[in-house]
Amino acid sequence: MALLLCAAGLARTAPALALEPAAPRSALLVFASADERELAAIPGLSVGMLSASQGRYSRAQLLLDISQGARVASSAYPQAEPPPLRLQARAGEGIIERWPAAVARARAAPELLIPGLLAASVPGGAGYVAVLGMGTPDAAAAATRDGRVLDVSLADAASLPARTTALLARRRLVVVDLANGSSGLAQLEALTRLRGAGELVIVVQRSADRAHGALLWTAAAGLVAAGGGGKELSSQSTNERGLIAAVDVPATILRHLGSAKLPDAFRGKAIETSGRLDSDGLRSLMARLRVVGERRLPALAILLCAWILLLGLCARRPAARARAMRVGGVGVLWAPVAVLIPAAFAPDAAVEYVTVALSCLTLGALSDLLLPWPRAMLVPAIASVLALTADALAHTQLLVRSLLGPDPILGARFYGIGNEAKSGLAVLVLAAVAGALYPARRGRSAVAAMILAGVLLGAVEGSARVGAGVGGVILVSGGFAVAAVLLAPGALTRRRALIVLASPLLALLALAALDLLSAHGTGHYTGSVLHARSAGELRDLIVRRYRAAWGELRNQAMPVATALALACAALGVRARARLLTPVGGDPAWLAALAGGLAAGVLGAFSEDSGPVLLVVAVFALGCVLSYLWGRPSPAPSSAVPRA
Repeated sequence: MALLLCAAGLARTAPALALEPAAPRSALLVFASADERELAAIPGLSVGMLSASQGRYSRAQLLLDISQGARVASSAYPQAEPPPLRLQARAGEGIIERWPAAVARARAAPELLIPGLLAASVPGGAGYVAVLGMGTPDAAAAATRDGRVLDVSLADAASLPARTTALLARRRLVVVDLANGSSGLAQLEALTRLRGAGELVIVVQRSADRAHGALLWTAAAGLVAAGGGGKELSSQSTNERGLIAAVDVPATILRHLGSAKLPDAFRGKAIETSGRLDSDGLRSLMARLRVVGERRLPALAILLCAWILLLGLCARRPAARARAMRVGGVGVLWAPVAVLIPAAFAPDAAVEYVTVALSCLTLGALSDLLLPWPRAMLVPAIASVLALTADALAHTQLLVRSLLGPDPILGARFYGIGNEAKSGLAVLVLAAVAGALYPARRGRSAVAAMILAGVLLGAVEGSARVGAGVGGVILVSGGFAVAAVLLAPGALTRRRALIVLASPLLALLALAALDLLSAHGTGHYTGSVLHARSAGELRDLIVRRYRAAWGELRNQAMPVATALALACAALGVRARARLLTPVGGDPAWLAALAGGLAAGVLGAFSEDSGPVLLVVAVFALGCVLSYLWGRPSPAPSSAVPRA
């Protein structure tokens, strides 16, 4: 990852945190057992969903993430579960039990995490208000770096609004735990009704721990330039309408209180509003996101079973069997488009599985009919890139609702093209270029075609408005550079090898310019790399990525899948001449296969999903080879490798 270290040289030194002391602003962070309907019914509130965890969800971890303004995957901590955080109240203040253990756990994580940084960054600290007898479940959000809550008010439910108002006179940030049920809703209505000018209210749904990630309802009033309530929340962390991340909450609070510069450790963006509130649409999106993750592998399994069934039905007829190989190979690579179809109407599981399988095979058959072998990959490649780009620019949210989109429930940090699709798209576009060039000759025109395709795909996968993937740019640039070098006349030279090695760095520099132009410096790359404040912070970023990738390697069946992918890749490299028999050793197809494998390897080392990208790339290459070996007629005996 020396490339990231070099790119970080563009970073600028940030000024120290400062709050405008004269700013007459205050903020309430309210935890309530309220859903979307209840929040939307309260005048002045804008509503959205909050991605509450990165990995397994626990209330304690959510509070720590809010207090520290940053988060990492639960698997990246030395202990996945945080210690229980309970408030010991005495004489109007309190201390959080087990806080030193939480701090030690955060220090061992591969990122700069400082529990209590939010309250410590507010002059005078934060206060906490709750109902006596219901416990203090969310007091840790008000703790300073040493675990102290400086002002605690515990009394009856009826006095909660008045006690909150009184505490706001002493503390600019107050964390409030509302009562459950109708009593809590009445308290929330009173707090919003009593909200003064310059007062921010952020509401987060209170939820129990669970084995998987969580999406919680959230609401806000008093956002800068929000123009009143009744709107949907969003942020530049997600770039998705109606969706924010937990780390956006502390960033929004400090911005509202007048922070000239957020603490270096903060990773969130200020919460914004994005159009009028569509309650039905938000609830539909919430319901859809809750089932996407569990449907991914079954959908793939059913698609492969349908392809195997088709091959079985055609087994005794060579021409039909070859056609089934072509249809299935191309059809599986139509998946990035096919999954958008059920995402548009959110069917039940059985209908979605059948829709994806039939759509892929039907589109594969049409592609095979429209374009002669071996050019059929052109159709899904162009359609996939155009569909994903159009979805991102039009904000239709089909990708995030689809089986190949990012998973906010598990805390996907950026909501562009998911890691599962990046290396697969690279293989698909490489195959499309090889098909367009067939029969190819090594030369400048072939190299230019490969470079142009790589630049276009890299822009799509890296743009903050579309793909939002730094790792996608690295794998695309490296994979297409390998393919371009193999298409150049003559032997491999040291200069060409250096060009391949330098291509990801050049691509990162180009991405920095694209990020600044298209997203005004607010994209993933700018925020995580170019704005790194020190070499140590960048080192933490790199360590976090590799630790997350290592955790993915040990996840469920991934060790077996990775081993199989590596074995298939090794066999493919050794038998490359045999594999290219259907195309007569065509240099463009050799370049495409080599570039696709290189993209998978680079993806495994540049993305925190690690081996997933290698497995996807090898699987996609297998689909490409199935298509090639389904040649409709035997290769002519005169076919020889071209120089």
